[in-house]
Amino acid sequence: MNVTRRDFVKICALTAISAGIGSKYFELATSAEKRDEELKVVRSTCSPNCTGACAYNAYVYKGRIVQLIQAADYPEAEYNPRGCLKGQSMLNLIYGPDRLKKPLIRVGERGEGKFKAVSWDEALDYVADKLAEVMKKYGPESVALSIQVPGTGYVHKGAAIRLASMFGWSVLHGYTMNGDLPAFWSQTFGVQTEEFESLEWVNSRYIAIFGSNILVTRLPDAKFLSIAKERGAKVIMVDMNFTPTAAKADEWIQINPSTDAALALGIVNVIINEKLYDEDFVKTYTDLPLLVRLDNQKRLRAYEIKELKDEAEKMKEKIPEYRDLFVVYDVKEKRFKIVNPETLERDFEPALEGEFEVELVDGRKVKVKPVFQLVKELVNKDYTPEKVAEIITPPGRSKEEYVEIIKRLGREMGTVKPLHIIYGASNYQWFHGDLKGRALSLIVALTGNIGKPGAGISTYAGQFKIRWPLGMWWSFKGRKPNWVTFLLWLNKEYRQSEEFRKYNRETPYPKNDVKAFVFGWNNPFDQHNMANRLKEMAKSGELELIVAIDFQQTTSTKWADVVLPGVAWYEKYELTATILHPYVQLQQPAIEPLFECMPEIWIFKEIAKRLVERWDDPELKAQIEEFYPDPELFRREEEARKNGTWSLKLAREIANEASLKAAELMLGKHEFTKNITLERLLKEGAVRLNLPAPNNRQIPFWEQIQEKKPFPPPSYPAPLPKTARFVKSGRIEFYKEEDVFIDFGETLPVHKDPFVDTEYKVNPEAKNKYKFAYVTRNALYRVHSTHSNNLTMLELQDFRPRVWMNPETAKEKGIKEGDLVEVYNDRGKVYGYAVLDPGIHPRVIIFEQGWWSRYLRGASYNTLTFPWVKATHLAYFVPGIWEPTTCWNETACDVRKV
Repeated sequence: MNVTRRDFVKICALTAISAGIGSKYFELATSAEKRDEELKVVRSTCSPNCTGACAYNAYVYKGRIVQLIQAADYPEAEYNPRGCLKGQSMLNLIYGPDRLKKPLIRVGERGEGKFKAVSWDEALDYVADKLAEVMKKYGPESVALSIQVPGTGYVHKGAAIRLASMFGWSVLHGYTMNGDLPAFWSQTFGVQTEEFESLEWVNSRYIAIFGSNILVTRLPDAKFLSIAKERGAKVIMVDMNFTPTAAKADEWIQINPSTDAALALGIVNVIINEKLYDEDFVKTYTDLPLLVRLDNQKRLRAYEIKELKDEAEKMKEKIPEYRDLFVVYDVKEKRFKIVNPETLERDFEPALEGEFEVELVDGRKVKVKPVFQLVKELVNKDYTPEKVAEIITPPGRSKEEYVEIIKRLGREMGTVKPLHIIYGASNYQWFHGDLKGRALSLIVALTGNIGKPGAGISTYAGQFKIRWPLGMWWSFKGRKPNWVTFLLWLNKEYRQSEEFRKYNRETPYPKNDVKAFVFGWNNPFDQHNMANRLKEMAKSGELELIVAIDFQQTTSTKWADVVLPGVAWYEKYELTATILHPYVQLQQPAIEPLFECMPEIWIFKEIAKRLVERWDDPELKAQIEEFYPDPELFRREEEARKNGTWSLKLAREIANEASLKAAELMLGKHEFTKNITLERLLKEGAVRLNLPAPNNRQIPFWEQIQEKKPFPPPSYPAPLPKTARFVKSGRIEFYKEEDVFIDFGETLPVHKDPFVDTEYKVNPEAKNKYKFAYVTRNALYRVHSTHSNNLTMLELQDFRPRVWMNPETAKEKGIKEGDLVEVYNDRGKVYGYAVLDPGIHPRVIIFEQGWWSRYLRGASYNTLTFPWVKATHLAYFVPGIWEPTTCWNETACDVRKV
């Protein structure tokens, strides 16, 4: 980490590169120096928890990275360059004061940050001893592993899952830990998530953004929004607060907090009543023509109908178990007709409106209506423009003005195509965020804006979507881990509630609770929902073992019993695949890992090796050499240990070889990665996935709309039957018939006010006590909590966390610009300096997430939040696909001057 004065002068000369002077200058500038002091350039990928995955060139001088510059070598010029100041200033983390150097074992109290440095053997033996003790005492499922963002590291994060699968540990999915799982996707489309690649934005002619701050959270792709505008697209921003993205939009429409579903349904009202919907699309691709029984609110099945019973029983034998046979009323043939769920080819002309009577097998006659009719009745009863204006209009604005806005939006979205709706994470991270997503999806489905260039709905959060099957590396010998939802772990009250027992009792959870917590690539004791609850479990001893794997000393490493130093993404081989630009890329080590830091694939291999010695499983003991994708690599390191030639350097070299073998194992075996090889990645840098749309474009549901394949497309790694059962009709579904949806009054998307079913239900006094919504938005200066200790980013913020509020709110509370304030509720508090912004809604307080507690007087901004669990999110359980999303913003608070 130290440099000589002579080296310092040379390093300073290298900064000329970042000022736009090319490598030729560097060659000339150093021509008089010794030729053995050369600059090395290594292409790699910036891989924090964002959707960027930007290609960077690392400039290495005498074994030290001296500069990071965007590689700008993507085959499509439009994607060049990609990167942001966080990525360019990554050196602050690689060489910063928080860099871990050696394995650590706690010697003080948890959270105190007192450790002793130990050898790798001592640390790993300690971890294996403690893990074996917990597994024998409580069962393997009482060990919980969490990882972050698979797309940023299929190799090393795959190694963590591989370890968990060996022993049957529980795994906490990163999507739910970060609140990035938009539940409406599985409910409506039967998929985990779908979104356009950002290059498709330019094909849209109308972009409606609901609560997504693209110009802050999607920096490498924000330019495509401007290009779309230049090509004639209208951009509107619907948000309770004025944002940088709102500043660049053609129109900012401010609404009350969490009222987007009401606005969307008001728009649907206009589209339906003015007949602006695409009738053919609605009849072909959605469940809107399917009939619903009025007596029990369930869909009408073909085998329930007397005249269709025999035909239905024959068809039932030919369709998969995850499908079902629903019915439409054919207006041409004037009879009920069975809908084949295995094709979207249509040989009937279904009624969208009306009421029909059907005779059941038992002779009873019941009334039925198409879903479309039910939607029309709903929006005409509860969501007229006038009624919606009552819900969404902010204080001080005219309701009459908003009535006209709703009508205009309905006409614009019903006529201007292609329409693209972007639904932001800060908007769906509310208790009823799924209802908003379902309502917004209605707009694009009614208007036929799905599965076409520039037309669709997208949610951009995280890089969690697995791009192709990874089971050959992620599971060990067919063994599988136990997936557990993060919020059920933190919300013991909900696990013990009558609601949970009634609707979700089959949701998996460890019999003896979670007793050991192993985490990597994340900072859960600061960054995640209810960080104070994690700390309570650590202090009380409820968690008997906490193991942290990271390359820097975060808040969470201070709460660990053992800290194992991993490596930064410029110190290892890794395979990455992101969402916003569908390329596969290979990270390459630009430098040797610093100090005694080791690649994570090696760490997990070593834990596995030691744990099989302590765990009674003869089969695993016989197979342990196969933890690495090539057993010879495992044996080579063990042989070196026996003959005394082992070293960290040798272990790193073998781990690098294993990483490349694992990457090779995951490539070329699926249609999406056909012909993508390590050789191509090394040569070309980035290789586009083989996707079904023309030119391999990432256009969601292209095959369903253009080739009439039934919904859903696969959501990897889950097998299709696991997710296809969400949309049994093989179509986009807006009607949900499970008992929990019926009981909650959510068979169709509706609007529900925030806090009524959460804060105010648990504590009725909160309605008067805490009148503000506490919103923890993403920051320009961090990727969640990564870069919270980045000196460059901290300087840009004057090292001061801030609290944003409306000037009227500040006046009410006696707060002036720059005052130190405390945001609080019954659960906790957080500190920051007041920023008075008239663009903030009067009933909203904003704190930017990601600050470590060291900058917040020891507090955590997440101590105010609560892990609310909504029962409709648990109607089924498929990890990271259908399970509760974290409702960060469903938090009521107050604010006062310190």
